[in-house]
Amino acid sequence: MSTNIVQNGSVAIDADDVQKAPPTTFLGRLTEDWWAVIIGGFIVVMILLVAFANPSFKFTTPVYQWQNSDDLLNKVLAIGNLAVIGTIGIAFLVLASAAIALSGGSIRNFVRGFGLIFLLGLTALIIAGNKTVAYYGIEYVVFGLISGLIISNVFSPGWLKEAARSEFFIKTGLVILGTSVLFTDIIKAGVPGILQAVVVVAVVWFFSLWLSRKLKVDDEFGVILASAVSICGVSAAIVAAGAIKGDKRKLSYVTSLVLLVAIPMLIIQPWLAGKLNLPELVAGAWLGGTLDTTASVTAAAALVGPLALKAGVIVKFSQNVLIGVAAIFIAAWWTLKKNPNQANATEGRGAAVIWDRFPKFVLGFIAASLIFSFLIPAETTKQVSGILNSLRTLWFALAFVAIGMEARFADLVRIQGGRPAIAFIAAQLFNILWTLLWSYLLFGGILFPAPDMR
Repeated sequence: MSTNIVQNGSVAIDADDVQKAPPTTFLGRLTEDWWAVIIGGFIVVMILLVAFANPSFKFTTPVYQWQNSDDLLNKVLAIGNLAVIGTIGIAFLVLASAAIALSGGSIRNFVRGFGLIFLLGLTALIIAGNKTVAYYGIEYVVFGLISGLIISNVFSPGWLKEAARSEFFIKTGLVILGTSVLFTDIIKAGVPGILQAVVVVAVVWFFSLWLSRKLKVDDEFGVILASAVSICGVSAAIVAAGAIKGDKRKLSYVTSLVLLVAIPMLIIQPWLAGKLNLPELVAGAWLGGTLDTTASVTAAAALVGPLALKAGVIVKFSQNVLIGVAAIFIAAWWTLKKNPNQANATEGRGAAVIWDRFPKFVLGFIAASLIFSFLIPAETTKQVSGILNSLRTLWFALAFVAIGMEARFADLVRIQGGRPAIAFIAAQLFNILWTLLWSYLLFGGILFPAPDMR
């Protein structure tokens, strides 16, 4: 992922754009990863400046939650709320367009497609904001993916290609996500939470790669798949693909699998936790270690109980922190172990090769996490958390719409005979069982005293 944004977007660009001379300025040579860091960092800094200038200022966040038609019309679709959403949309468009333009891309084509993607992402958030839909734990990511899939599989409009930059959108959101992954929160879980994250991620990752090889799935596919299953779904898949400079079609395939498999998991796992009479802490740790996003963990664990909710979120945060560690490991392993002869011949040796493969947006994620963990006062963090989480969610909504636009239903069966899908589902089943075992051992008071989550 070291090419610039116009060369390395989420989908191929138009032929007339390919003929343009590559950018020669410093800004033009910046990669997609660096633009994600710049834009995500700019958003965080601007929010912090407002908070520091006026500690009593209350940020206005978009409202998506509604229960009935009156709520929908008078809250979500109210002029004031639509104005807030529209302002954010314009700000996103300006920031993203600046990156596209400075990278040599087509602003005209990007603006044309961005409006539709933003509208579909917004629609997904509004549908998911319904109380009944939220009760069943169906997230906006599902509706965003479905809308993108319908467009790509039914209409296939070529003019959307320039704007359907799923990786760029989600990388920017991941930088902002770092502001909510606080090391101080992870410490609250003590040894059990940290140990579970490490043991589960490491074992599930290697098992998934081993299983992929047994099913004759190529290693590039296997690494992306293993990272998605073991760490945190789509985010980890993108990190892994960046570290190995993976095929975007394979990344799109895996992200589609993550979202499709997540739907039954969201429904079945909380139900199973009740049927098995799991203690709340154990159930929460289990959900936190298997579900792929903090939002899905929150929705599922809330159905179990308040202690499960706390345990689940903290375990998920512990896994999120491992994104940076995983990026370094995967980049080093792939470069120096997988194909050292080719790496030495074409890219150099040692640390320089690892740095070239390392997904740079992870640095933004880690920096944001460290700054908010140790430098930003707790009062300020509380003041800005709502607006930052809202902005991050909107970036993610755009990303999942774009991911759907990249996917084809037929690919799930056609690519490598459907073996990657079989490997993913089998690895996820192993992940569910393995995580349940360690949740019992670590949060059930067997190996350590159960952590105090009250």
